Amino acid sequence: MSAYTSVKELLELSEKRGTPVWRTVQLMDCEEQGLSPEDSWNAMAGMLSVMRQTDRDYDRRHRSLSGLSGGDAGKMEDYIASGRALSGPLISSVIAGALRMGECNACMKRIVAAPTAGACGVLPAVLLPCAGRLGVPDERVIEALYVAAGIGSVIATRASISGAECGCQAEIGSASSMAAAALVHLLGGTGQDMANAAALALKALLGLVCDPVGGLVEVPCIKRNVLGALEAVAAAEMTMAGIRSRIPADEVFDAMRDVGEKMDASLRETGEGGLAGSPSALKQGEREV
Repeated sequence: MSAYTSVKELLELSEKRGTPVWRTVQLMDCEEQGLSPEDSWNAMAGMLSVMRQTDRDYDRRHRSLSGLSGGDAGKMEDYIASGRALSGPLISSVIAGALRMGECNACMKRIVAAPTAGACGVLPAVLLPCAGRLGVPDERVIEALYVAAGIGSVIATRASISGAECGCQAEIGSASSMAAAALVHLLGGTGQDMANAAALALKALLGLVCDPVGGLVEVPCIKRNVLGALEAVAAAEMTMAGIRSRIPADEVFDAMRDVGEKMDASLRETGEGGLAGSPSALKQGEREV
């Protein structure tokens, strides 16, 4: 049983112990799994290493077995290089990074489920370019991953991180919430700031359905990774500007569970409703048969 089942409890525990949020998450994980802090840190550092390696190893020539995905990150990179992109270098990098990771997942490359494989592009797309822009050391990025893990743990406990249970809001929405809190850590925010960013990010994605075309985690999943990553950056920026969520993070997570429970089964990863049931998606299924 986790020592905390809410963000409120996590922040209170951090204050009681006199440790930063990331350290509290690490210590609780060590106690639950019987790990030493060093082993826990090394495991998290390994996840960061995988994120970086996969991002570097992206190959625009690779396509998924279904033929539905691959090469789009390369197109985005070319567009950025052309100088025509309206977004600045950082946001453009976030977009390209999310596409790269999502396509690598579809092409069966090694990824970090954060919190799921279908949402694997959000966290690295936010943290890697932002860490580079801020010039923070890897140690700080690893700390941010612990923050993300803490938020993800609460969401999994209070609601869900499964598209089959609560729709894509539980996957991309959760990943965006985790990434927003992690980015606030990189920006030097407080625990309350992290909670605020987590709330803002997920609030904007409540009700997002899980409707994979052909039952595959490719369309519209990969592009949703991009939008989840951008939402996380916006949530962190608003937070650091002093903009507050009127609804606390824990209540947002509870609302996500409530929305998921009310969502029709066809909109929860069955590949039947939403975009999966559109004429173009059905034609794609016929071609595969």
